[in-house]
Amino acid sequence: MNIALITNTFTPHVGGVARSVEAFAKAYRELGHRVLVVAPEFENAPEHETDVFRIPAIQHFNGSDFSVVLPVSRGLYDRMEEFGPDVIHSQHPFLLGMTALRIARKFDLPLVFTHHTLYEQYTHYVPGDSLAMKRFVIELSTRYANLADQVFAPSQSIRDMLIRRGVTSPVLVVPTGVSVERFTKGKGRDFRMKKHIPEDAFVVGHMGRLAPEKNLEFLARSVADFMKEHGAAVFLLVGAGPSLEAIKHIFAGAGMSGRLHTCGVLEKDALADALNAMDVFAFASKSETQGMVLTEAMASGLPVVALDAPGVREVVVDGDNGRVIREETREAFYAALQWVHGRSREERAALVASARATADVFSMASSARKALAAYENLRSGPSIRRHDDELGWDQIRARIKAEWDILKTFAQAGDEALNESLFASDRKMKR
Repeated sequence: MNIALITNTFTPHVGGVARSVEAFAKAYRELGHRVLVVAPEFENAPEHETDVFRIPAIQHFNGSDFSVVLPVSRGLYDRMEEFGPDVIHSQHPFLLGMTALRIARKFDLPLVFTHHTLYEQYTHYVPGDSLAMKRFVIELSTRYANLADQVFAPSQSIRDMLIRRGVTSPVLVVPTGVSVERFTKGKGRDFRMKKHIPEDAFVVGHMGRLAPEKNLEFLARSVADFMKEHGAAVFLLVGAGPSLEAIKHIFAGAGMSGRLHTCGVLEKDALADALNAMDVFAFASKSETQGMVLTEAMASGLPVVALDAPGVREVVVDGDNGRVIREETREAFYAALQWVHGRSREERAALVASARATADVFSMASSARKALAAYENLRSGPSIRRHDDELGWDQIRARIKAEWDILKTFAQAGDEALNESLFASDRKMKR
């Protein structure tokens, strides 16, 4: 099967969507399928990439580490025709997501959409952020999902949310799987030696993109509270992003700069080594749609302490493979870390075993097979054979309809957002 994955973020960008696309592309290829990834240009991207088509893009949009694509050239359509995809899989409802819809309509192909992101949690990257903007992106993503033939939700929580919001297209839960074998082989002791972390230190760890929507200042303060009471504890931070300086400032203010170990972005074996150097994985984000970093941590044998949120509740079982914190307070987070720290050797071994068993359920091979079965079902669905002289007109009609659907989607989403904003203002005035 020939699969086109169209995404607004891809390596070397650090983030869940980029890592998900990379993981699925690798898994599909290992199973004998061809994959073409369409993505924006990013700084430090490899000069030579196999089956990756890059779109020119503006770097560091609005001070973020995201790229924003420029108008798509005719070359993409030529490359698509040459590739001959069986399915178009969009990762976003906007920018290249709109391009994915146009391509699917032009070539009369099924469109799959993965709702990776709670977009309303990311509107601070857009000038003019407001409640109306948040409502707009919710409406836009919902209406885009209804233009797709199949929607993938990374977790059951997100599937339930999409249906509540009005998604009527079929929604299938397909999480991004974890490469269990890689993370079980990490060399944690060697990593501690390289970072000058004592062998007997209790290492609280975190890995991910360091950005405001990840609730990292709350996490840093909560971990610092715990470390004040435990002189042998350290915080190991893997990742990069705009929140790094704020985290450093918090630890400096607490007089613990020397116990904060940062190591930037790590990949493959180095990432597995870092995770295996930790004793517990701490997570405070409420903007996730799936627990990808959590399953990677669990594959490394780590119990997880996390705030209750979508993506967390599907992975973390309170008291079994970690702790789920229902109340977002530093005191509650401290208590959860203290609970893990206070376990006996036998109890910690049970936590490790439960974490590894959870990771096995979320293997990449299982997720890839589930996605491929959905693709095959779409590809083998009912179709109408056309004569060559009919095909040209059908393609023109499909392109016109695609443009109309895009314009209608923007207009309807904008109307819904404006109406919601006006309704809220009216209620406020009546009070």
